[in-house]
Amino acid sequence: MTVVERREIALVDLLDRLLAGGVVVTGDITLRIADVDLVRIDLNALISSVNESVPSPFALVPLPPEEAL
Repeated sequence: MTVVERREIALVDLLDRLLAGGVVVTGDITLRIADVDLVRIDLNALISSVNESVPSPFALVPLPPEEAL
């Protein structure tokens, strides 16, 4: 067994590494009975951490002041 095979990573460390770079999760689920598609679910998700260097895409951007008429 090599050193790489025996290396253990804590779940917290793994999540920290994944969130630091971001993760894209993609998947398709289809519920089918007798070759008839009843339900189809498409999943596309981007999971990433947000901090001061990477601002939230949902933050409100202040509107520019209106020019005097």
